Amino acid sequence: MKLPVYLYGHPVLREESADVMPNYPELKKLINDMFETMYAAEGVGLAAPQIGRNDRIVVIDADPLKDTHPECEGRKLVLINPEIEILDGENVVRGEGCLSLPGLSENVARVEHIRLRYQDENMEQHEEEISGFLARIVQHECDHLEGMLYIDHISPIRKQLLRNKLRNIIDGRIQCDYPVRTAPRKKK
Repeated sequence: MKLPVYLYGHPVLREESADVMPNYPELKKLINDMFETMYAAEGVGLAAPQIGRNDRIVVIDADPLKDTHPECEGRKLVLINPEIEILDGENVVRGEGCLSLPGLSENVARVEHIRLRYQDENMEQHEEEISGFLARIVQHECDHLEGMLYIDHISPIRKQLLRNKLRNIIDGRIQCDYPVRTAPRKKK
């Protein structure tokens, strides 16, 4: 089932996510719904807060990027309770976008090499080293689990220049090709 993507300004995107326990109800259905939502929005990653759930769950299918980023080929992941360890401190600046910030993209500095520990959809533990653009996708999605967005990594001046575009997202004055949910309106 396609779910609405929560947009910038919704408080759920700024909350820290809770660990997922083995007895999580209907976990596989939620994961399938997350993949369906991500594909419908033409994304390569989606974190549970982006569908209004503050649970430490991320889905990624980086395969569509394989032509320009070979490390993404065949990489379809379910990350439950992921933990990232930085292995290479050198930052590389590349453009990023986000389904919760439609119509925007900004250059963000991130490391290119990480160690990732996570559980899969069967709650089996995994650990692997990831590099390149796939490492960027993982870091971007895991930021969502900490209540962070990629615009938190850009300069205050750059963020100030985006102020009107961000306000339009908050106010729902944007066009999306996928279902969305905006921030609740404050009562006057």
